[in-house]
Amino acid sequence: MGHPETYALAMVDWVVVSSLATAGGTLVLAIATFVSVRSANRAARTAERALQVRMRPLLSASRLTDPDLKMSWVDEHRARVGGGRASIEIVDDRIYLAMSLRNVGSGVAVMQAWNVRVDRDLANAPFGQPEEFRAQTRDLYVSTGDAGFWQAAIRDPEDPLYAGLRETIEERHPLLIDILYTNDEGDQRAITRFVVVPPEDEGSQWFCSVGRHMYLDRPNPR
Repeated sequence: MGHPETYALAMVDWVVVSSLATAGGTLVLAIATFVSVRSANRAARTAERALQVRMRPLLSASRLTDPDLKMSWVDEHRARVGGGRASIEIVDDRIYLAMSLRNVGSGVAVMQAWNVRVDRDLANAPFGQPEEFRAQTRDLYVSTGDAGFWQAAIRDPEDPLYAGLRETIEERHPLLIDILYTNDEGDQRAITRFVVVPPEDEGSQWFCSVGRHMYLDRPNPR
């Protein structure tokens, strides 16, 4: 027969081994769970990003070959805007602005607000803060892959923007129009800056082209 201390030592060893095995199994399970959760989170982020891409609008100037668009304002002023062009008019001391646009993104574009810059150094003019933008009187929609229009008006000569904008128009200097828009659920806010340039012929419509895009809720493209 073995010595009693030998049996006691053997019993203690098996308890330790059992505890270590349990701890090891728990650690392996924890690691597997962590890897699984991390993989699931990565897959969820990928799926969410793919969904956002499918719903992301992106405004651009329309093509020169796009048909003319007709529009009217609440005071019954009317305008016709050709593809790739802007209508800039002063009528009875009221300034009417309009542009022909195209949505080259994959989601419906809903124009929410706008801002105009008449800085002489247009290349370095900063984007304004969203709270500085002027809300649209009504939402303007542009469907995916389709052409549409943007419009606005300044009717009060005492408006802080009026004098500088009128002088810019009358002296036929380029100006910037920033449009803040979202998808149809109000997400993915973005600003597209349009550069509006007068033509050589004073009677013709102005030309508009995209200057820059800026995202408000995600990293910018540059």
